[in-house]
Amino acid sequence: MTAQDKSYPAVELLINTFGDWLKHRRELSEIRQMDRSDFDRIASDLRVSPTDLDELVRQGPHAADELPKLLKVLGIDEAALARTQPLVLRDMERVCALCHNKRQCDRDLAAGTSAEHYEGYCLNAPTIELLSQPVSK
Repeated sequence: MTAQDKSYPAVELLINTFGDWLKHRRELSEIRQMDRSDFDRIASDLRVSPTDLDELVRQGPHAADELPKLLKVLGIDEAALARTQPLVLRDMERVCALCHNKRQCDRDLAAGTSAEHYEGYCLNAPTIELLSQPVSK
């Protein structure tokens, strides 16, 4: 087996992470070069404030990765939610992406204790509570 045939997962991870970082830096640069009125119009089209849009862009594409994991733990079908209440899901993603409690959330997800603790720090907890209530007719 030659050195070219060996797999180096740690090196591959580092290269991929660096590539993602570079891509994100380029995207940030493009956003920064955008005319303010265009940026504000995009924010309006997305129904978020320009400040929130700026923060969402800075957070990057994985800023809300915890949400699908939490929904799964809580037994909420994300695909069904996307079909039936897409705006609710999108708002939950925005809230998750802007969250300042990522460490606690990640720890609880890793430890399998999210269901017991998320209500204490998750800003999506009230929405999740409403989604978990049975539908009355």
